[in-house]
Amino acid sequence: MALAFDEFGRPFIILREQDQKTRLRGIDAQKANIAAGKAVARILRSSLGPKGMDKMLQGPDGDITITNDGATILEQMDVDNQIAKLMVELSRSQDYEIGDGTTGVVVLAGALLEQAERQLDRGIHPIRIAEGYEMASRVAVEHLERIAQKFEFDVNNFEPLVKTCTTTLSSKIVNRCKRSLAEIAVKAVLAVADLERRDVNLDLIKVEGKVGGKLEDTELIYGILVDKDMSHPQMPKHIEDAHIAILTCPFEPPKPKTKHKVDIDTVEKFQTLRKQEQQYFDEMVQKCKDVGATLVICQWGFDDEANHLLMHRNLPAVRWVGGVELELIAIATGGRIVPRFQELTPEKLGKAGVVREKSFGTTKERMLYIEHCANSKAVTIFIRGGNKMMIEETKRSIHDALCVARNLIRNKSIVYGGGSAEIACSLAVDAAADKYPGVEQYAIRAFAEALDSVPMALAENSGLQPIETLSAVKSQQIKENIPFYGIDCNDMGTNDMRKQDVFETLIGKQQQILLATQVVKMILKIDDVISNSEY
Repeated sequence: MALAFDEFGRPFIILREQDQKTRLRGIDAQKANIAAGKAVARILRSSLGPKGMDKMLQGPDGDITITNDGATILEQMDVDNQIAKLMVELSRSQDYEIGDGTTGVVVLAGALLEQAERQLDRGIHPIRIAEGYEMASRVAVEHLERIAQKFEFDVNNFEPLVKTCTTTLSSKIVNRCKRSLAEIAVKAVLAVADLERRDVNLDLIKVEGKVGGKLEDTELIYGILVDKDMSHPQMPKHIEDAHIAILTCPFEPPKPKTKHKVDIDTVEKFQTLRKQEQQYFDEMVQKCKDVGATLVICQWGFDDEANHLLMHRNLPAVRWVGGVELELIAIATGGRIVPRFQELTPEKLGKAGVVREKSFGTTKERMLYIEHCANSKAVTIFIRGGNKMMIEETKRSIHDALCVARNLIRNKSIVYGGGSAEIACSLAVDAAADKYPGVEQYAIRAFAEALDSVPMALAENSGLQPIETLSAVKSQQIKENIPFYGIDCNDMGTNDMRKQDVFETLIGKQQQILLATQVVKMILKIDDVISNSEY
């Protein structure tokens, strides 16, 4: 225990239980932190690109996840080291902000840490390395702006959007259906997008999955899909021009709030009670009929008697619909959610062209389609697949594609993929290094070298010779002064990414470089690590 004394000679403790804490200082702390960051990056390196490998993760309760989405892999891994947790956060913030490029950002950060380690061995101060990285990242981001290309699209001509989403999906398990899934994602985003404000609310796109069928059966529904069926098997399964009452009150007689007890000692009293209950149900059903409702969707359950009455009065109903689904149905049909029967009015009803019930395969499972709504701002992507893992991975892939389409609507600039943007930035940063007179120029060159690690990993994962391939593409870019040459991962016979239609969003690439630089700077500035030692 470290003791010190104040001016009156009284002892006080500086560091409690010092002998039970481990402490790393100076260069050792930085080396340990860099090693932790590199270890995480190494895990994701093999998942980069269209030929990247998948990872299989088993959860604590035996659930298995198969994915090559960087954010999901790091989320599922139970990371204990604090620096490794920073890398997990890095991937998560890329996922929240951009939705794509979560693997690339961690690989880049790992490469920057690796280069920083070499500079530390040369005796360069970590702060000078951090400053050099900051300068280099600014040069790279500005160069991306210069080589980016804008493209125009509208609701009828959305081919450029589809091509960019196809690039995102080509590195996923679902790449055999990438074209059809990319079209579904783009149509869904354009259906809910506000093109004047250039804004997309992804909450209006519901992604629903059901095991069975095949991936090609995945469809886009201009409306809402509810995993429920009609409350009575004899109710009509197909309703055209539906007027929907959306209720959050149960189809039951009102219950007193206080504790109560009813004594029934004669048959007459029981008959009276039953009649009263029946009258309540009658009034409830009649209210729905009076306002012109042809379908009732309720958040709660019904009494069997109410169900029977609804069927007799020819009023189809759906029960136990979740709150989020009710909101989406209200948005899509233009209806209002009604909390009490007394407040039901014709204006509060939602309108839909068709409400139909569909059953799947030989199982008795049925789902409710609410289509051709008054306000088609809410859409549903319905995914089919052979097993649960496939559906979960398809959901993650569709999420990435939706985010890419949203980013392109916000900012119409793209850069070309296949590592071409990184190689172009690497050359620009390398050229800029000579302009800086201080020690920082070493760090700037190291940054340029780190950028090369992304195309190198792409070549490695595609089974090509990494160093040969990279140097050939680099010399081609310098010779012809065209920043669109990248790694030919798909063996198409051309390095020109324009011919291969491999696009990435500009804001996604810029975010990757900025986020990776920020995290690496933070790690380099840590020079003292105090932690509880293991018992």
